[in-house]
Amino acid sequence: MAVHPSSSPAAPRSSWRSALRGLWRNRWPQWQRRRALARPLALALLVCVGAWVFLELADAVREGEEMALDRVLLLALRNPDDLSDPLGPRWFERVMTDLTALGGGTVLTVLTLATLGYLLLLRKWGTALMVACSVGGGALASELLKLLIERPRPDLVPHGVQVLTLSFPSGHATMSASVYLTLGVLLASLQGSRRAAVYLLLVAGLLTLAIGISRVYLGVHWPSDVLAGWSLGAAWALLCLMVSLWLRDRSGQALPALREEA
Repeated sequence: MAVHPSSSPAAPRSSWRSALRGLWRNRWPQWQRRRALARPLALALLVCVGAWVFLELADAVREGEEMALDRVLLLALRNPDDLSDPLGPRWFERVMTDLTALGGGTVLTVLTLATLGYLLLLRKWGTALMVACSVGGGALASELLKLLIERPRPDLVPHGVQVLTLSFPSGHATMSASVYLTLGVLLASLQGSRRAAVYLLLVAGLLTLAIGISRVYLGVHWPSDVLAGWSLGAAWALLCLMVSLWLRDRSGQALPALREEA
């Protein structure tokens, strides 16, 4: 009596693999479309949150509302027995002074011009325009809002560095967010490694935070000034990025990515 060979165990495995490959092929376009839609939605949400935080703070400052947390945080960074003495050793005060200089007009102007020169040399016209709009728009908005809101500098503690302008929003916080976050995104777009891209964005974010904190530590800004500057600068930088991505999709050319050919 002839014995028919049993089915090979490899056959079910092959059918399962084929089914999984077919499912992946069917799902991949949907996942790609969802990912393409999620990015602008996430950016739009972050822009809205930043704008909302800034408007809430600006409204409170214009109405003259007393912000108790401003006083608490400013005094918490000072020696209770001598308000002219920030907490920490002398070398730490020096570190904070150096950090605050990284958000100053001179450093940011030199950095921005060097970046624009490099982009124009490579004929990255779209990227250069995005950087110019992000930095220039942030600076203009900061100065106009200072004149509109007219909040004086804190007089609760002596200032650690010389200041010449009004207080709200913090120009250092606004411009450091506009410049460093914009450059962080551009550099991250060059990376083939996700870890490297995340690292660059993290460095840009931490540098922005450190500059803002240094302004409060040195007594030249209320904490709400700095929070408003962070919100305004980040929202504006992300809005410029959204517009550049939209233009890229419309024209088929990648504006923000330095590695793309012009």
